Amino acid sequence: MSKLILVVDDEEGIRVSLTGILQDEGYQVIMAENGTDAIELIREEVPDLVLLDIWMPGMDGIQTLERIRNMYPEMTVVMMSGHGTIETAVKSTKSGAFDFIEKPFSLDKVLLTVFNAINFKELKKENEALKQATFRDYELIGASACITGIRSQIQRIAPTSTPVLIQGEQGVGKQLLARAIHHFSTRRDKPFVSVNCKAIPERLLIEELFGYERTENSETSRQKRGRLDLVDGGTLFLDDVEELSSQGQAELLRIITEQLFERKGGSRPIRVDVRIIVATSSSLENAVKEEKFHEELYHQLQIVPFYLPPLRERSEDIPQLILHFVNQFHRREGWEPKTFDKSAVNCLKGYDWPGNVRELRNVVERILIMAPGPVVKGDELPELIPGRCSQSLEPGANQKPEITPLSVAREQFERKYLLDAMQHYEWNLDETAEMLKIERIVLQRKLIQYGLTPDTKE
Repeated sequence: MSKLILVVDDEEGIRVSLTGILQDEGYQVIMAENGTDAIELIREEVPDLVLLDIWMPGMDGIQTLERIRNMYPEMTVVMMSGHGTIETAVKSTKSGAFDFIEKPFSLDKVLLTVFNAINFKELKKENEALKQATFRDYELIGASACITGIRSQIQRIAPTSTPVLIQGEQGVGKQLLARAIHHFSTRRDKPFVSVNCKAIPERLLIEELFGYERTENSETSRQKRGRLDLVDGGTLFLDDVEELSSQGQAELLRIITEQLFERKGGSRPIRVDVRIIVATSSSLENAVKEEKFHEELYHQLQIVPFYLPPLRERSEDIPQLILHFVNQFHRREGWEPKTFDKSAVNCLKGYDWPGNVRELRNVVERILIMAPGPVVKGDELPELIPGRCSQSLEPGANQKPEITPLSVAREQFERKYLLDAMQHYEWNLDETAEMLKIERIVLQRKLIQYGLTPDTKE
């Protein structure tokens, strides 16, 4: 469908001339001779672009522009004037105009400006759609109590710059959680840089993170910028943070407390604005006791800890995860989406998933590729995913919908038990932990997992 352009000018000759030019290029055109009529036309049918004269009797172009922007903030408006000055152009731009063109018109200038204005609007729409689609790929999926609680925690801590520690088994989605925190923060338009500390040799990790000023065996390479230079203003995510050397841990602590670092071989501190999010599948508490992890760094990271439970403890999220991975595969490959019937979903819910969400995603993708029909059935799974054909994947196994799964029942009991205990001790963490005979940090982790706060009701 051709784009609709509204031409607003008090001179009939200008309106007719512009209409002819634009219609010859395939645009639809409507006209108004003053600002009041233009507002009424916009209320009836929203155009893709407004060409608006500045000098008009009654409500002038700047006043009309402000009214339009109040009604439709995303409306694209190009101002026109036969008395163009830099001051007028600046005022128009500050009021929200996309561009400014002078009379008498240059045909090429008019068409180029119209093309750029409409193209810019389309690019903004595509960019926004791309951002939303990208975030869907990093969204935490599930309706279990623990995932609901984590999403609530994200909304509270994302706007801050406080460092974050994410704990959980391999494959539970720690990087997804880190990206979600970044997405909802004020840094969302800045870089998100991820570093897997286990994947980079220890001797190179410091250089990779902090860069260097010079090398011993190369006179031509005087400086290399590290990941911290790239992430300035954004979020740095360090996975398997326990793999950092003692030097790296000390440097990370300095970044958190002072927002300063030094390149390897450098002599001057460099200021950086970065939020630190780290993740681990190990116990940092034990690493501190064994003097393998910096104690002060551990305490800094403990300000906002997250714990992502394994998939076997939240099997009720599996149906939503399956649907999410099906839609993700459909968007990426363009194949017609397939559906999983109840027997297939129940079979997948009965599996233990030692590889957690990552394993489920890979299995779903394999099924989508290999399943012959549009509907995946439970009796097809042993053939489609060999190697996982335990009794839990056989058709009919674990399919007793009237009985709550043990993991769900355990979660429901533990959540209520912890809530009752916290309320009994008036949310005093030390007293409650002592009564429960668990460490305070374990209790904190459990409260985060279940989304329990002093405002939580039964």
